[in-house]
Amino acid sequence: MNLSEIETFLTIVNTKSITRTADLLFLSQPTVSHRLNSLEQELGFPLVIRKKGHKQVELTAKGSDFITYAERWMSLWKETQAFQLNQEQLLLTIGCTDSLNVALLAPFYQQLLATQPGIDLNIQTHHSSELYNILNNHDIDMGFVYHHLHYKNIISERLYEEKLYLVQSDTPAVEKPLVHTDELDPSMELFLSWDDNFQIWHDRWLASSGRPHLSIDTITLMYRLWDDPGYWVIAPESAILELSRFRRVYVSELVNCPPNRACYKIKHKFPKLSSEQAVSVFEQQLTEFLKNRQTDIPVGQVFGGYSPRQEIS
Repeated sequence: MNLSEIETFLTIVNTKSITRTADLLFLSQPTVSHRLNSLEQELGFPLVIRKKGHKQVELTAKGSDFITYAERWMSLWKETQAFQLNQEQLLLTIGCTDSLNVALLAPFYQQLLATQPGIDLNIQTHHSSELYNILNNHDIDMGFVYHHLHYKNIISERLYEEKLYLVQSDTPAVEKPLVHTDELDPSMELFLSWDDNFQIWHDRWLASSGRPHLSIDTITLMYRLWDDPGYWVIAPESAILELSRFRRVYVSELVNCPPNRACYKIKHKFPKLSSEQAVSVFEQQLTEFLKNRQTDIPVGQVFGGYSPRQEIS
C-alpha cells in the first residue's frame, strides 16, 4: 500500500469515474486501473464493482468501509510531511467564507498571532459548500461555514447566529427605524447572497420587484463600490460593524425580516495529531473573543465613519 494507490482510490471515491480520476491525476486510464487492482490485491478484497458499459464507478460495501481508513492514511502522510518541514512551529490551516474572514475573524487572527508566536496560520477563503470537501480531504484543520451539511466524517457545531438589517448611507432614502422591503427602491440595491436561507427570503420579497443594481460576492467589493448615497444593502451585524469603520451608515430593522444567519464550526472526526494542540488553543481563544465582541447595532441613527487610517493622515 503506497501513497499513489491511496490517492487514486480517494479520487475515484470523489469522482465516481476512472476517466475523470485519470484526468485529475494526469494519468492514463490503464495506470489508474493498475493502481486500483494493486491496492485491492494487497487488501484481499474488491473496492469497486466493475460493470461494463457503466460510466460511474460503484463502491463495494468493503470499499465504502475502507474510505475512512484511506483518509486517515492520507492524513498521517500529510502530517509526516509537515513534521519534516517544521518541527518547532505549529501550523494551523483554517478555511472560511470571505465575509467571516473579513468582517469577524481578521482581528481575532491578529490577536492569536500576537499572543501565540508558536502558531503559524494558513488562512484560506472558500465558499461554504467547498469547505466541507476540503476538510474531508484533510486539506484544512478546521472550517467556518454558513451551511449545515451532513458528512460522515465531519463534526458540525453551531458557533453563533446574527441578525440581518437594512443598511443605508448617512442620507437615507427611507429614514425610519423600521422599514418594509416594499418601501425600498430595488434598482439601488447592493446584493450579496449571505446564505441559502437569505437567498430564499430575498427571492420571495425582492426578486419580483426588480433586479439588484449591483450583485457582488465579497464584502470587500461592497465597501469599495458603495459610491452612491442612494445605495442600500441587507447585511448581517458583523458586516455592518466592519462597514461602519469606513463610512457613516443608517441602519433599520425590517418589518419582514430575513432569518438569522448561523455560523457553524466544522472539524474532522479524525483530526491530524500534529494540529490538535494548535486547534485547542485556537478554539479557547475564539470562545473568549466571541464573548467579548461588539454585537449592538444602533438602529434609527447615523453612526460610524471612523478608520484607523484617518489618524495617519
